[in-house]
Amino acid sequence: MQFSAKLLVVSSAFLALTGCSTLSSLNPFSSKADAKNQPSVLSEIKATMAIKPSWTVPIGTAGNYVFSPAAYGPNVYVAAADGALARIEVATGRTVWRINAGMRLTAGVGVDATSVVVAGEKGQVLAFDLDGKLRWKAQSTNEILSAPAVGQGLVVVRSIDNKVSAYDLKNGERKWSIERPLPPLTLRLAPGIVMNGQQAIVALPGGRMSALALNNGGLRWEATVGEPKGATELERVADVSGAPVIMGSDICASSYQGRVACFDVGTGALRWGKALSSEVGVSVDERFVFAADVAGAVNAYARNGGASAWRNDKLSYRRLSAPISYDRAVAVGDFAGYVHFLSREDGSFIGRIATDGSQILAAPLVVDAKLIVQTKSGSVVALATE
Repeated sequence: MQFSAKLLVVSSAFLALTGCSTLSSLNPFSSKADAKNQPSVLSEIKATMAIKPSWTVPIGTAGNYVFSPAAYGPNVYVAAADGALARIEVATGRTVWRINAGMRLTAGVGVDATSVVVAGEKGQVLAFDLDGKLRWKAQSTNEILSAPAVGQGLVVVRSIDNKVSAYDLKNGERKWSIERPLPPLTLRLAPGIVMNGQQAIVALPGGRMSALALNNGGLRWEATVGEPKGATELERVADVSGAPVIMGSDICASSYQGRVACFDVGTGALRWGKALSSEVGVSVDERFVFAADVAGAVNAYARNGGASAWRNDKLSYRRLSAPISYDRAVAVGDFAGYVHFLSREDGSFIGRIATDGSQILAAPLVVDAKLIVQTKSGSVVALATE
């Protein structure tokens, strides 16, 4: 069983006593894992895909959190731990506006046609209009680590006490709140929420993924992404990682010490699953499901049936982001700020580019013909093919 140094193991009993504070010392394996699993040294590659930086905008550091850029129309919205929130024009990199949210932030960004939503310290939910003017603030039950989901007139968030709450997008009124079971031990990850029709599908600790009715939070279905196994609570950690991804009638996800799997988005019925341990989640395109495992291998599975298409293990222990399909490549970031481009067809290296030298935590984002990454040190970088 391998534990990454960036993961913090959190005891739910400890949370109840301390207001959900977390300490790296709660992970007894972190220093051992670092000593044993050194990042692979990058070898020279023969690039056949020319990638160039299109623009770079500084936003601020991520601190101990994961901030995911979000796009709507011709703009991308980005946030940072110090409270910075900005709207950037994708085509040019021009900062349309930049504000300070008035408090430190822990997660973001969610966006739709009217609102930009982030999570503030101590579980606050803040909604701004698309011009950066504050619309409302609401109080969640605890710290929020995942970007809010915005749509259908609602904002849906999950706090680390495993309560899922929905707020009216117009005024911040709480519409409903439900509590899901919390395992004795969970990881300090940022499992995401996606909306599909009239349901919100929430990735959860304990290897579960739940579809909740948007009108009242009622459970429509629940699927098992990873089954907790083992004799100890540490061995039984199987939290869902990253955000579930919807493609057509499929919804796919991965879990730590569990598997990568795809389900029917309407019923939760399992289509296929393969053993895998991931901290960062999956991406999906028309043909493949892509996942980076905890050992630093990038895996591709046939979307129809889950057969293994290829595996690239040359980035071992480089603490990869979730991969994303981009043009004829699969793009994945690493702990040193490199973005690697692998062939979609066979997983071979076809390109590589450096950013600012700090880790790329969130999955890269594809907007129009650009690939956008946000680094831990706070650079928002747009890349394009030449």
